Amino acid sequence: MNLLKRILFIQLLTISTTFAHLGTIVGKITDSKTKQPIRGANIVLTGLNRGAISDDAGYFQINNLSPAPYNVEVSFMGYLAQAQAVIVKADEASVINFILTSTEVSLEEVKVSAANPQHQQVISNIDIKLRNINNSQEVLRIIPGVVIGQHAGGGKAEQIFLRGFDIDHGTDIRLTVDGMPINMVSHAHGQGYADAHFIIPELIDGVDFKKGLYDADKGNFSTAGWANFRTKSVLDQNFVKAEAGQFNTYRLVGGANILLKKAQDKNQNAYLAGEYNYSDAYFDVPQHFKRLNLLGKYHGHLSANTNLTFTASTFWSKWNASGQIPDRAVADGSIGFFGAIDPNEGGETNRTNLNAQFVTLTKRNHVWKNQFYYANYNFELYSNFTFFLEDPINGDQIKQKEARNLWGYNSNYSIAHGIGQKQATFNIGVNYRHDLTNDSELSHTQNRSELLEAIKLGDINEANLGIYADENIQLSNKLTATVGVRFDYFHNQYLDHLQTNTKSKAQASILSPKLNLYYTQNNKLQLYLNLGKGFHSNDTRVVVAQNGLDILPPAYGADFGTNWKPFPKVLINAAYWYLWLQQEFVYVGDAGVVEPSGQSVRSGFDVSVRYQLTRNLFADFDANWAKPRAVGEAEGQNFLPLAVKFTSIGGLTLKNKNGFSGSLRYRYVGDRPANEDSSIVAKGYFVTDALLSYTKSRYTLGLNIQNLFNTRWKETQFATESRLKDESQPVEEIHFTPGTPFNARAFLQIQF
Repeated sequence: MNLLKRILFIQLLTISTTFAHLGTIVGKITDSKTKQPIRGANIVLTGLNRGAISDDAGYFQINNLSPAPYNVEVSFMGYLAQAQAVIVKADEASVINFILTSTEVSLEEVKVSAANPQHQQVISNIDIKLRNINNSQEVLRIIPGVVIGQHAGGGKAEQIFLRGFDIDHGTDIRLTVDGMPINMVSHAHGQGYADAHFIIPELIDGVDFKKGLYDADKGNFSTAGWANFRTKSVLDQNFVKAEAGQFNTYRLVGGANILLKKAQDKNQNAYLAGEYNYSDAYFDVPQHFKRLNLLGKYHGHLSANTNLTFTASTFWSKWNASGQIPDRAVADGSIGFFGAIDPNEGGETNRTNLNAQFVTLTKRNHVWKNQFYYANYNFELYSNFTFFLEDPINGDQIKQKEARNLWGYNSNYSIAHGIGQKQATFNIGVNYRHDLTNDSELSHTQNRSELLEAIKLGDINEANLGIYADENIQLSNKLTATVGVRFDYFHNQYLDHLQTNTKSKAQASILSPKLNLYYTQNNKLQLYLNLGKGFHSNDTRVVVAQNGLDILPPAYGADFGTNWKPFPKVLINAAYWYLWLQQEFVYVGDAGVVEPSGQSVRSGFDVSVRYQLTRNLFADFDANWAKPRAVGEAEGQNFLPLAVKFTSIGGLTLKNKNGFSGSLRYRYVGDRPANEDSSIVAKGYFVTDALLSYTKSRYTLGLNIQNLFNTRWKETQFATESRLKDESQPVEEIHFTPGTPFNARAFLQIQF
């Protein structure tokens, strides 16, 4: 026994001696022009499969290195690669900084790396740098597989479809901007309502996204995936842009840095930006759509190791809408394809945001991020989906209205460390969000002005606390793993003003483990397996009705895919995925009722291809197949209504810094069932868009054309039972909002 103890002691002494007196490389990567940190840059040690990825503040760290000289290479798409030599000393942190210079985009620069598990993010970065983004809708379409549709006059949040989900306006996709939530819990119109129109497209610096429920730091709404829009911390140039087009459409947007160069040289930056839109649109009843966005942003150092980013913005929008019209009314000539049954639909909304983000590099080279945010939000919408079905005299117009305050706090503490000679990063964090909604209303109205009946009216108090931890570790030169777990707790309260102010409360919690594995054969081929548990969240009005039982039904998902560069200028991402949901209690905001949907299963295949044909010509192709089904229903009666089965987008993009640029792009959505037995079918569409621009150092002149070939298509479709004023019996059929016809807009942008 004593001999065994001695052997164990000698082994432990040998191990501790082997890994003692190791060193660390710590660095930061910044843009030479803006002086801002570059996130997502790929850092490798020449000749070794050791590396890291720069974080949101541009920092990176490589641990447990034997004392020796090393060559550190840094690359990032759109920048010239750079290498520096550094000598690592025992028990010390060797500091090295990189200042990268921008250059033309080249797919040859994209490397498949074991240190970079963000396989889908590479696609997004390419698209952001190549495509001209003209509106908030185009921003969402950057995510491969996302289909969106507008059906209420341009001011309402888009309908979203992804991975066999009809996500409605955001129920199963988590959308944020600079880490601040876009989705609205327990919204008057529907759970997860996500109006992203307060984002000014020209200010977008990048989009982080991932499909599936595999990230421990992402909780509510992330069943099908998540996306975070990052706005610029500093403007490359001041700019003013004016647009004018068909259907009495006008847009003016601009932004300017407001601090002097002396302050900018000290890493203090601030800018102001604004946007105004007006359009009557292509409907027979003019939209009179108006939207105003204002934003101010500051980014600078509070101390040598702490950065502050503070954003304040406000948004206001008002519009009329033609709504969804029935096929039969168009077929018999009662109205035109762009007509309306109830011309009094429309709405008004506004949102004001405050967002403060702190990033601190501690003395131990740990990164601590803290975020505080607040939003004041107001919403009022008038709709009529069934016309005269419920009220043959006054019609079925409804009003949905709410006033909301929400605030929250996010914190993440990140420790880059080593396990043996293996690179690892440990994250621990907390998310807290609290929503207080006053007078959430569903009413029966007429002509927007007359209240006929109050259907729902109450105050909503909803809080969500999430705690998570994950460990990312390079298990070998080729295998990387991320293991995480998340705990979510919800507290819900509803004060019903129509039931003598009856107050109902409920609470629930859920634990969600995650596992992500990445096998990198070389810098051209990576395989990955993602496994995770999440949940489908529910409206407070559902939660209290269920007394808190079964209101966080679990969801289980898996992705098996590859990130592959068969040739230097070709990048392919492909994945097979599977998702199972136990239950969904859906609060139907348009009717004020709760509908259980039962178990569901979805599976499918995604593929994305990016190909650089020449130095300036790029091709892209995305195709997404899905098989969504209800579990426990008879075959042929188990379709999930409106879930998209097949979609594809792609096109050609010509990108020149000074000279002609342009793109020719298509969008295709296949036919899909509109009800459970597919007796009613929502027809697909194929639409082509084009963009041509000419750029010089101080200005850009361009022409943007939607629906180049003037295809007649239906942007959103629903199987709805309705009755027109002269009908004795209701009819269930497709009701739709028409997509834009040929629509040309010219623009001029001046940089200074």
